[in-house]
Amino acid sequence: MYIYVNGQYIRKEEAVISPFDHGYLYGLGVFETFRTYKCHPFLLDDHLERLNKGLQELGIMKEFHRNEVMEIIGRLVELNGLPDSYIRFNVSAGIGEIGLQTAPYDGPTIIMFQKSLAPTQPNQEKEAVIVSIPRNTPETIHRLKSHHFFNNVAAKREIGSDTQKEGIFLTKEGFLAEGITSNLFWVQDDVLYTPSLETGILNGITRKWLITMAKRLGINLQEDLFSASALNVAQEIFFTNSIQEIVPVYKLGKKLFPGKEGKLYQKFHKEYKKCVNTHWSIEGL
Repeated sequence: MYIYVNGQYIRKEEAVISPFDHGYLYGLGVFETFRTYKCHPFLLDDHLERLNKGLQELGIMKEFHRNEVMEIIGRLVELNGLPDSYIRFNVSAGIGEIGLQTAPYDGPTIIMFQKSLAPTQPNQEKEAVIVSIPRNTPETIHRLKSHHFFNNVAAKREIGSDTQKEGIFLTKEGFLAEGITSNLFWVQDDVLYTPSLETGILNGITRKWLITMAKRLGINLQEDLFSASALNVAQEIFFTNSIQEIVPVYKLGKKLFPGKEGKLYQKFHKEYKKCVNTHWSIEGL
């Protein structure tokens, strides 16, 4: 497998980073994960917008544009023969002196790699589990998609390695937040609910797509602070994630849900599949 590292396309076994990279030493880095469908990186512009905002907040002096990134993606697709793939695009601060740096970083470490995915994956239902460890608060005002991921790792360890389970974080105040690697939605009486960004969750790209699509379809959407008991009266629950797309829930505790048979889930899934081969941004819906 070939990967991209700072302008070079190399075998993954040959990849190295400096031990003095502040992404390694201090966690100063952000990343995006997205899928390519027949070589098309779905909603790439939205991913780059979020990445660039994160880089700006971290003081990493680099801005990415579609053409530059598409050149990297196209070359990786050619080298690896993977038109349908998972892509991780990672940018860290780069090499610095030991100690916390206040000056901007002008030599970031840029890495992109692919992982094989089937062109179309079955709609796998999941069991939802509310985890006991609370969602940590963002490092600053907004949560970045950053290297600070141990809160997620600790929650995953709590529920175990079963890929058919997804944990749900609560905030320290007890409000519903998000999944371990996803955003959370549920349905009650034809109203779509999702936790507010006020809870400190990541403003996921697929979350933004689904909210935009709900408004386009005339579906009543409520974003607010909700207690965990709200899920007890839900008729549907699903997660969103740029790699797993829209994931229906069939079980939470002892309560069963319709999973992929859910009415609103099916509606959103159908609309999602219409977009994946063509759309660059949510604004294009």
